Amino acid sequence: MAVVIPVYGINIISKISAFDTSYPGVINSLWILQISSTTVPLFAASVIFARFIVKDPADYLKANTPFKPALFFMVLAVMFCSSAFMEWLANINQAMKFPHFLQGLYNWMRHSEDEALKETQLLLQMNSLGAMLFDLLVIGLLTAIAEEFLFRGCVQTIFTRWTKSKHWGIWIAAILFSAFHMQFFGFLPRLLLGVFFGYFVAWSGSIWTSVWGHFINNGSAVVITYLFQQKIIKVNPDDQHVFNWLGYLLSLILTVLLLNVYRNIAESKKPRPM
Repeated sequence: MAVVIPVYGINIISKISAFDTSYPGVINSLWILQISSTTVPLFAASVIFARFIVKDPADYLKANTPFKPALFFMVLAVMFCSSAFMEWLANINQAMKFPHFLQGLYNWMRHSEDEALKETQLLLQMNSLGAMLFDLLVIGLLTAIAEEFLFRGCVQTIFTRWTKSKHWGIWIAAILFSAFHMQFFGFLPRLLLGVFFGYFVAWSGSIWTSVWGHFINNGSAVVITYLFQQKIIKVNPDDQHVFNWLGYLLSLILTVLLLNVYRNIAESKKPRPM
């Protein structure tokens, strides 16, 4: 706000809250707030914690661990083949119903979801190739780096050490990762994504495998949204009924097989550090 208010005036606060894009500077302000209050702090927190608090960046950040380049291809394959199963989880999540006495909680969750969706839609308004590349950089790459360094680097390592279990560390970090986004009707698919990213790192020892997977997930959403907005493709990125039951089953089978291949490659003799 120290940056936004002097530039756009005090009224920008209410306009941002109302998502009033007719007011000059609302979208630019959202970007400034997104980067300064989320992306940068997440990355800074993980680096400061690893380097200056526990003083073990190699184990907590895992940024310099060598890994086989073939794993990048395997991550791409897993992300592509799991998309149908992710859609099935998203549909289950969207159909979630609460008993009457929890209606207040349901209404709050739905409101939070709708507000997050409005902000996302504004940030994904791309009228040019340059705007798409900017979104790809910030939402795709920078967000992936910041969130993976924190959740798969620091948080997963912390809980793995506390529980003395790699699996518990992965699942706890994935739950916190999904809850952090405050989008409860997308909790399950985001949870599974967090699990995928966690095992990518646990098996390879490198944070860059999960950053790549995270970038593929976010970046593909940006590119598909841009192509749809430009009427280059007809597939609506918000459509959650693209696949059928056969597609869901095939997706699950292929994903499990590919994860096993990934693990075998990752846990075979690893390359020595240069």
